Amino acid sequence: MQRSRQVRVRRVYDPPEETDGSRVLVDRIWPRGLSKDAAALDEWCKDVAPSTELRKWYGHDPARFEEFTRRYHSELDDTAHAAALRHLKDLARHGTVTLLTATKDRDISAAAVLGELLTRR
Repeated sequence: MQRSRQVRVRRVYDPPEETDGSRVLVDRIWPRGLSKDAAALDEWCKDVAPSTELRKWYGHDPARFEEFTRRYHSELDDTAHAAALRHLKDLARHGTVTLLTATKDRDISAAAVLGELLTRR
């Protein structure tokens, strides 16, 4: 029996919690004003982040989230993105993974899209 994957999405600025498991930053750009120690990361997986072009087009506009998700899924099929996504899936198979983002609204972030993909069976 396969256990369910526990994938969390949190802001990187929030303090670490014991239940975080592997803490993985999934933004392409390092969070402003945050030291590496304060981030308490296990990994920075920037290869899974959306391209700069897609990120700038989206601009975290809630009205564009659906189209952003579609375009991001398409990007995740390219070689570099796909390898990074496989790595995250492997981490999730072995325990809790917390995807971290600097985005203010994590519910409409790339991390939320990844979280949904990682919890699919």
